[in-house]
Amino acid sequence: MRKLENDKPPPVAVRMLQIDTEQAGQRIDNFLLRLCKGVPKSHLYKAIRGGQVRVNKGRVSADYRLQAGDAVRVPPLRLPRPDEPRPVPPASFPVVYEDNSLLVVNKPAGVAVHGGSGVSFGVIEQLRAARPGEALELAHRLDRETSGLLIIAKKRSALTALHQMMREGGGRKHYLALVKGDWVNDRQHLRQPLLKWLTASGERRVKVDAQGKPAHTIVTLQKRYGDYSLLGAELRTGRTHQIRVHLAAAGHPIVGDDKYGADGVRGHFARLGLDRMFLHAHRLAFPHPASGELLQLQADLPEACLRILDILENKKA
Repeated sequence: MRKLENDKPPPVAVRMLQIDTEQAGQRIDNFLLRLCKGVPKSHLYKAIRGGQVRVNKGRVSADYRLQAGDAVRVPPLRLPRPDEPRPVPPASFPVVYEDNSLLVVNKPAGVAVHGGSGVSFGVIEQLRAARPGEALELAHRLDRETSGLLIIAKKRSALTALHQMMREGGGRKHYLALVKGDWVNDRQHLRQPLLKWLTASGERRVKVDAQGKPAHTIVTLQKRYGDYSLLGAELRTGRTHQIRVHLAAAGHPIVGDDKYGADGVRGHFARLGLDRMFLHAHRLAFPHPASGELLQLQADLPEACLRILDILENKKA
């Protein structure tokens, strides 16, 4: 990649970059996420939608794939200095269940569960800031763009018990996903092994591979919407990106998935008001780590997802 002007522009200056063969083929949003580490993802998508990011002097959508020779305009995006403290803003999230041992919240899409990989803070850091003095620890994780039920342990003993339960395959996690295509079977077991790998640019990915770890997803058809299907997905193992990769490998990528999805689908649904991945942690069933009582919790689909289903139901998509 060659700078067209100013070898070392200041962090707040407009940058003009020319794409070479190594950068060619990347989506513009993924290119910017790697280029502008530390800038919130929401700011980058807003800059793309607002036309501040341009390719060859023209507007592009977030799913545009760069070509060798493209001239990319990167707008001023202020980054904090490396030594500048980054205060964590306290935040509360909708509480689905809480007692002395557990806190279960309904995480919104677009929020990471913890800081790292270019994200200064996530749900757990914001909860700790809002609840000083409480010992809060994540019992499991959700992808940033996945919404729904997230378990936080309030005691070390609860965390240990939850981790042991998950290692032994206890409990049930049910998700809802809207996928591209007409899903055929009412119930289907997906058991392809999954392997983590890194792209040439260092991005973490997962693929179906015989050398990977065992993975098991049970998929049930909820409803057909012509060219799209609403599916239930139950995790029997907890591999990274498991549902996303299993469904993509089956030929039915999740709507809005910017890593494993079909080209153009995210942009289409973004124009309809869904600028996220349609994957939601819908139901949890697991024994309480202290009492052993079976907890059955549910978080309904977010309003943005329900609106999309209504659009599909009325054949307006």
